[in-house]
Amino acid sequence: MTKHQIEVITSVERRRRWSREQKERLVAATLEPGASVSEIAHSAGIHVSQLFRWRKELCQISAPSAPQLVPVEVVEALPAPAIPAEPPPVCRARKKASIVTIELGGGRRLRVESDIDTDALGRILDVLERR
Repeated sequence: MTKHQIEVITSVERRRRWSREQKERLVAATLEPGASVSEIAHSAGIHVSQLFRWRKELCQISAPSAPQLVPVEVVEALPAPAIPAEPPPVCRARKKASIVTIELGGGRRLRVESDIDTDALGRILDVLERR
């Protein structure tokens, strides 16, 4: 025979309701210079995440409903840019790129050119390593 543990709750714990004014007062206190959100939340008897949620909700700036018009000034066309004295640098042909093959295990291989961006290669290998 299996024994099951049962928890009996004898008291009724109700959710506390906060008015908008109370929320605004607490959020305003968090925006004061040097204010500690955790201390304000603790003194009000709420969790810090609740206070951050209220702050996010109450501090949202609503987007304007109609597009705003901006004055525009039309000017004459600018003169054409002067031709530079030196010709632009000539792109040199790349040396023959070599291919590097990376054995990943499990029959997987990754082939990359030798001039690959090493940061990008590192990010690719990190993703493949997590799989």
